[in-house]
Amino acid sequence: MKRSLTLVLCGILAFSLMLGAAGCSKKTEPKETVKKEFKVGLECAYAPFNWTQTDDSNGAVAISGSKEFAGGYDVEIAKKIADGLDRELVIVKTSWAGLTPAVQSGTIDAIIAGMSPTAERKKTIDFTDNYYKSDLVMVVKKGSTYEKAKSIQDFSGAKVTAQLDTFHYTVIDQIKGVKKQTAMDDFAAMRVALESGIIDGYVSERPEGVSASTANPKFAMVEFVAGQGFQASDDDVAIAVGMKKGNPDQAQINEILAGISEADRKAMMDTAIKNQPSAGK
Repeated sequence: MKRSLTLVLCGILAFSLMLGAAGCSKKTEPKETVKKEFKVGLECAYAPFNWTQTDDSNGAVAISGSKEFAGGYDVEIAKKIADGLDRELVIVKTSWAGLTPAVQSGTIDAIIAGMSPTAERKKTIDFTDNYYKSDLVMVVKKGSTYEKAKSIQDFSGAKVTAQLDTFHYTVIDQIKGVKKQTAMDDFAAMRVALESGIIDGYVSERPEGVSASTANPKFAMVEFVAGQGFQASDDDVAIAVGMKKGNPDQAQINEILAGISEADRKAMMDTAIKNQPSAGK
């Protein structure tokens, strides 16, 4: 009896040791690597550069903390940069006035919002190389006396405005006798003001002018004869990525941007204009 009990106990012990050995030899499954976020700030209200929509159609990206999505040229540029950096793109909807403070504080990593690298802005944040360049235009009501304007001086006596905190607003002073109106927060507000007759026109860049006149048949875009348009520096009419001063990613982002051909940039902008929401939100 004692011998049998001893054999049973030895068997249990041996079995336990085998289980323990098996447990020790079991490989630990590697944890899935979580990508670092690339947080991009934009208004989501400046078609065709960026806009808000209700679904993820045409490659739109979810807006952080929202059930809405962001689409547009800026979003496509942001996707290419995030892929090049091997990071997860996070869109942070931010008011125009809040973009610079957000990148300075680290709330966002970059501003990709149709922002021009003006001399004034370069005092507070850094910019990458340009990723788009455009011309200044005027958006007016179709059928108005200003639709056939050839020179900015044809807007003498007109009620004209532009977006707050942009160089667009400063160039209005180049029009002699213009009735400069209070600057507005965003392009959606200016479109409403134009349609209702509160203003006669607003200063914009060509892609937005095309977008506005495409989205609303009541609008027309006015391009000026060479030498008769607004005077602006190359930086004023260019668009670049804004970043916190000293951000080490700047050089790599410049390499990524350099890899996007002019043909691809044009195709991306044409697609953005085509895909913009009909309301131009």
